Formats: sequence, structure tokens, C-alpha cells
Amino acid sequence: MNYKETLSYLDQTKAYGIVPGLGQIKELCRRIGNPQDELAFVHIAGTNGKGSTLAYISTILKCAGCKVGRYLSPAIFEEREVIQVNGRVITQKAMCEGVEYIRQACDEMVNEGFPHPTFFEIQTALAFWYFRREACEIVVLETGMGGLMDATNLIRTTKVAVLANISMDHMQYLGKTLREIATQKAGIVKPGCRVVSMVQQTEAMQVVENTAHENGCELTIADASLAKYVKYGVEKQSFDYKAYKKLTIKLAGRFQIANAILAIEAVEALRKSGYNIPEKALYQGLLETIWQGRFTVIGKKPLFIVDGAHNEDAAQKLADSIEFYFTNKRIVYIIGVLKDKEYEKIIGLTHQYADPIITVTPPENPRGLHAYELAQTVAGVHPNVTAVDSLEEAVEMSYLLAGKDDVILAFGSLSYLGRLIKIVERRDGKHGRS
Repeated sequence: MNYKETLSYLDQTKAYGIVPGLGQIKELCRRIGNPQDELAFVHIAGTNGKGSTLAYISTILKCAGCKVGRYLSPAIFEEREVIQVNGRVITQKAMCEGVEYIRQACDEMVNEGFPHPTFFEIQTALAFWYFRREACEIVVLETGMGGLMDATNLIRTTKVAVLANISMDHMQYLGKTLREIATQKAGIVKPGCRVVSMVQQTEAMQVVENTAHENGCELTIADASLAKYVKYGVEKQSFDYKAYKKLTIKLAGRFQIANAILAIEAVEALRKSGYNIPEKALYQGLLETIWQGRFTVIGKKPLFIVDGAHNEDAAQKLADSIEFYFTNKRIVYIIGVLKDKEYEKIIGLTHQYADPIITVTPPENPRGLHAYELAQTVAGVHPNVTAVDSLEEAVEMSYLLAGKDDVILAFGSLSYLGRLIKIVERRDGKHGRS
């Protein structure tokens, strides 16, 4: 298969939907030689913050001289970016070779009466295959959804299990209560590994503590309240944590301090597991970490920010950041969401900070909520809302509505933000991707 055919095949496999469980991925990986068993992992689960935490940890490890695999989701700009080695995405050639090999295994499974593996199972198997081929010393692995029944949880060689913020999300798959969801997320904990968790809500914290105890794991709590001398900013933030002084990150959002502290504790756990990670690499890695789409500045005058706030907890964090950074600022919203998300709650938490609101339909996504339907929901709580037919129209309208001292904030589903960022970059060539 050439690259176009490879992408077409992967796109077709999205029709198999989401099927939680490990039976299919176990069978698929068995047929390609169980590459995951030859790798070591930092495994990250959580509702919000796991992507940023992955970016911090993997950048620190790269700065320490490790060969690091990164598996993340979802893609922002192109399909290949979910699989990276030392920050470089999988090559087109390798992706074609790997998918062709895995497709043959999938065809064999179907011929023998197994269901066809899902898109995410194929993508996960491809990641394991590529990381083994590249001889990665460690892989930082993000769950797709949940943990216990997530395809990534096939792994058995976890060094550190990391639990980012746990809150309500994907209730149709993970459970209706925080305890049930926390049980799924904490399912990534393996006997004898080290566990690092954020301070969770009481119910979730009990689940994490019990799971760590039952598996004989050392548990470390990453407590963001211990951060001192915090200096917040949209383009740079600094803080002290324990013995570390004047740590600096470039990721914006008040919540990023907590994500960085979670990453620091995960790195400390890796040190205890025998990895040589100099203090200099920790400082350098935090400073160099980039994570597109999470309260990311993509333009100035007016300040243009994109954020993947797609559920209630993320919307609350976004609201907190708006209040903190943009008090008395006039803000233009662009919002696009998926129909299976709690978008009424997202709107309820954020609408009061906006002047005009522009709604868009996430393109090329069958789960995307139509802009006009979203606008009707917004109109119930906000008088100034307009639905538009394209992302290009949304960007042009936002620039027309915003003065140079105002803020444009695009948020909601990550599935449309990559396209929107490219539109803004084409419009304003001064701000290229970093």
C-alpha cells in the first residue's frame, strides 16, 4: 500500500467503532510477535491533563538522552503524529509497512472467525510494532479512553502508572459514577509498578489508593498545593516545587502547573526504577515542552488562543483560566463540539465570559454537532450567537469582530482545532507552528 491507500484503509476501519476490551488487541499483537513485551512503559490515564503530562515526561526523557516513544491521541494536524520517537512522527514509509503487516494479521483473524480489530486497536498495534523496530528505551503511553479495558492496557511491563485528573467523562462506556470511572482509569496499575497520581476527588482517591495497595505498588501523590512562588503568564510560567527552584514552562493555563508537577513526580519514580535523568534534563525538558491545542497562543493582536476543553471538568479549568488571565478583556468565542459530549454543561460554565459567540461544525467527523444546533443551545443562555458554515468563515468573522486588544478563544473538540490552527497560520504568516 502507498501512503494514500494506507490512510484510506485506516479510515475504513473507523466503521468498526469503539469496542472496549482486550481480547481483540491481544490476538492481533500475538500475530505480530507481541512487540509490546519487549518495551518498557510509562502508562498515563485520566480524564484531563494526560496529554500535557505525556508531553512533559517524554520531553524530559529526551533531554536526558533516552530514546523515547510517544503514543498520544487524538491527532491535531495529521494521523501520523500520534506515534512519535523523540518528537519525530512515524515516517510515511514505516507507517505503510506497518499497516500492511497488521492488515494481513487482521484479514487472518476475520478469516478465522474473529471480529475485525477496531481503528484504535490497529493504531495501538502499529505503535508497539514501530517502537520495537526503533528500539525505544522507554515508551510514554496515553490511554485512549478509560484504562482497564483500553487497548493500551495490553502491556505488562509498566514501570510507572500515572493518573492525571479523574472526573466524569465517557459515561456510556466507563460508568455513571466517579467511583466506576476511577476504577476504569486506575486499571492501568500493574503489580509491582510505581504509581503516581494527582490529588483526586475523595471517591476517586480512595479507588487509586486501594488499587495501588492491592497490587503492591508504591504510591506517590503529586500535590500541586506544594508549588511556591508561582508566576503565571500566557506565554511563560514559573514555580518552585520541593527542592526544585524556578522551574519554567511555556504551556499556558493555571492547571498546567499541576500537570508539570505530576510529570516531575513521574520522573522521580523513573529515577527510583533505575533511569538516569539528570536534574538539568528535568529543567530543560519542562521548558522545551510544547503541546498544541491546550490553551495555546496561535496569534497576537488580537490574542488568539485555542483550547481542547471538551468536557465539564476541562470547561471549568478553561473558565478558571479566562477569569485569571483575561479579567475585563472582551472575548470572541469560536466553539465546536461533538454531539456525544456534555456540551450544555460546557456552555453553562463558559458563556458568561464571551461577547459574541461563533459556532462551527467539526468537519469530517460523524460525531460532530451541527453549528446551528449548537447555536440554538447557546441562544438559551447567551443573546449574541452566530452559526457559520465553515472554519474559514469563523476565523474571518472572529477577526472582524475582535479589536487588537481583544481575545479570540476557540475551544471544544480537538478534532477541529488542527484545521483551524492551519487556517489562522495561512491568514497570518507571522505565526508558524513551533
